[in-house]
Amino acid sequence: MLLADKTVVVSGVGAGLGHEVAAACVREGARVVLGARTEANLAACAAAVDPDRTHSAYRTVDIRDEDQCAALAALADERFGGIDAVVHVAALDTVMGGLEDADLAEWQQVLDVNLLGTLRMTRACLPALKAAGARGDGSVVMIGTQSSVAPPTQVRQAAYAASKGALVSAMYSLARELGPHRIRVNTVQPGWMWGPMVEGYVTWTAESEGSAPEAVRGRLEERMALPRMAEDGDVAETVVFFASGRARGITGQCLLVNAGELMR
Repeated sequence: MLLADKTVVVSGVGAGLGHEVAAACVREGARVVLGARTEANLAACAAAVDPDRTHSAYRTVDIRDEDQCAALAALADERFGGIDAVVHVAALDTVMGGLEDADLAEWQQVLDVNLLGTLRMTRACLPALKAAGARGDGSVVMIGTQSSVAPPTQVRQAAYAASKGALVSAMYSLARELGPHRIRVNTVQPGWMWGPMVEGYVTWTAESEGSAPEAVRGRLEERMALPRMAEDGDVAETVVFFASGRARGITGQCLLVNAGELMR
């Protein structure tokens, strides 16, 4: 198992990618410490991925709050004796549109969650990650987006894309800063990713057009090299790889998981 005897903090656990990351980590032998703003989501995820509750713990956390970030990191240390990896799934992605009609106060909120919130949570975990590095390996895995390098034509999420692009820039600096402590920092960049969010978009678009959901999904997939778009679970598998010792020589890197829609 790739994460045997490792403790992984996952921020941003809901019904989609956060759940899949938690499930993949537990399957690969990890203990998971889950954080999100909604306790019901945390409880449901923990019950699903770890029914006997021996390999999981959770606490509500808003990553805009430094004290709450510190409390989640402390829970990992208290319950499982440290942190080997932290995975940042938490994000604000509901601010739509471009710059011309933008409410820049909303953009600030996006940056506070997606960029600064990720950095707050990382900093809260640093003492434990440094201890993991001293034992051999620590890992920070960020969830970015293909939109930060190639925005889609179907939807405009300029604030989200900009925040995730800034996060990539921060990743490079962190990889250099934390490398001497044997802490790796990498980013997974999903494109269209089949899960609750994209499924909802496809359903809404089909209803708006009076077409079948399969036709909407087909239009998205026809630009991809593979005949099926990546799923939440595929992104979670990439996260597990980056968090594991299999990636111990990799830091400061971005990996697109997009079924070949964009190749770089």
